[in-house]
Amino acid sequence: MTQLSTRNLFGMKIDAVRMPEAVARLQQWIARPDGHCRYVVTPNVDHTVVFQQDAGLRAAYADADLVLADGFPVVLAARLLGRTLPERVAGSDLVPALFDVATPERPLRVFLLGAAPGVGDRAANNIHQRWKSAQVVATYSPPLGFEHDADENAKIMKLIAAANADVLVVGLGAPKQELWVHRFHRELAVPVALCVGATIDFLAGEKARAPRWMQRSGLEWLHRCWTDPRRLVRRYARDAMIFPQLVWREWRATT
Repeated sequence: MTQLSTRNLFGMKIDAVRMPEAVARLQQWIARPDGHCRYVVTPNVDHTVVFQQDAGLRAAYADADLVLADGFPVVLAARLLGRTLPERVAGSDLVPALFDVATPERPLRVFLLGAAPGVGDRAANNIHQRWKSAQVVATYSPPLGFEHDADENAKIMKLIAAANADVLVVGLGAPKQELWVHRFHRELAVPVALCVGATIDFLAGEKARAPRWMQRSGLEWLHRCWTDPRRLVRRYARDAMIFPQLVWREWRATT
C-alpha cells in the first residue's frame, strides 16, 4: 500500500490527501481486512487547541491510521506556513463520499455509534433512501458516562462484533470519540472506524450543514455557532484566541 505524504503541523502529522484519495484508502482497508481496526481522525481548530494540552488526544492522533484536515483554518495555516495541504477533507463529507462509492456488487455495511437516542435510526432511514448500497446494520446511542463503565463498553464491543460491519461511524464528540476509539481499537471487530463528530446528526437531519458557499469559504464555523450558540460560542471564542498564537509559534519556529 502506497505511503501517503504527511505534513507536520501543530505537533500533528496530517495526511496531505484529497477526498478521492482518502476514500480510496478506506476502500482498500475495507476490501482487505486483516483483523486490525484502522481509525481516522479529522482535526479542526478545536482539536488543534485541545491537542496541545491533552496527552490522551496526542496519543490517539499518534496511533491513527489517517489524519485528515477538517477545519478550513487548519488548511489555511498550513499554506501560510509553507506546508500546503491540498484541500479540506471534512468528516461530515467523508462519510457520504464513502457511501457514494458503494455498489450492489460491493455494498457497504455500516454501524452508527453515537448521537442521541433515536437519531441513529433516523440517520439510517435517510441513508437507506439516498444510498441503496449503503446498509446500516446497527445503531447504538450509548448512555452518558458509558466510557467509564466496563460492562457498557463490553456490551458495545459485542454489538459491533455481531453486526459484522465494514465501517464504524463514531459520533461521540471530540475528544471523547478519539479517546474511546484509541482505547479500544485493538478490540474493535470492524476494519475501519471514523471519528466524525456530528455526522450522524447531519445524516439524520437533526442538525443542518452550512450552505455550500459557507463551507467553501471557510465560514461553516459561523453557521454552526449561529445554530448552536449555547454549546459553541464559548468554545469558538477560546479557539479564536489560542489558534492564532499556535500559528505564530509555528511560524517563529521555522524562521
